[in-house]
Amino acid sequence: MGNLRSVLNAVRAVATDTSLTVRITADPDELSRADRVILPGQGAMGDCVGELNRSGLRAAVLEAAANKPLFGVCVGMQMLLDHSEENDTTGLGLIPGLVRKFQLADTLQADGSRFKVPQMGWNAVRQTQSDGRAHPLFAGVPDGAHFYFVHSYYASTAQAVHCAGQAHYGDWFCAAIARDNLFATQFHPEKSADQGLTLYKNFLNWKP
Repeated sequence: MGNLRSVLNAVRAVATDTSLTVRITADPDELSRADRVILPGQGAMGDCVGELNRSGLRAAVLEAAANKPLFGVCVGMQMLLDHSEENDTTGLGLIPGLVRKFQLADTLQADGSRFKVPQMGWNAVRQTQSDGRAHPLFAGVPDGAHFYFVHSYYASTAQAVHCAGQAHYGDWFCAAIARDNLFATQFHPEKSADQGLTLYKNFLNWKP
């Protein structure tokens, strides 16, 4: 339930100097054997969680989240949280927090225009971490670099320590979340040019 081909091509592009094989799978056993996992998602949260359940991948994703590097993308990030207002959907509960809908109907941008929902386009991401250091996956990415977003809902983590990056759209929201071996972004690295490719390359070499 995501830009699988775009993600595949982006990760293969940065994996050329590694021994890793990058592939799409719907096989729980293959997912269990993987060294690291990327969980993309696109569309409605309820549909994505439903497909995860129907495919039999839910248990394998939870197993991966317990013991290997996992990177969630867009709705793949939102699924890591406890609950989403979209479709009143229960998430995987891996990072405490909620997914909320933008409420910007009466809010104007600096130029007087109205905010559009979904947010669609490039937005700056401010790297955040409780100890003052950026997350290792942001290595080589300038603070405030722009990434590509398409979303109507945003993550609100229960604990500030789990928000690894923020963007501003009407108000500040979590654009990247992280805990231990988990990292996820609301934006699409595969659509974010060199900065996004750097994130994927860092993920392939990440040893949390």
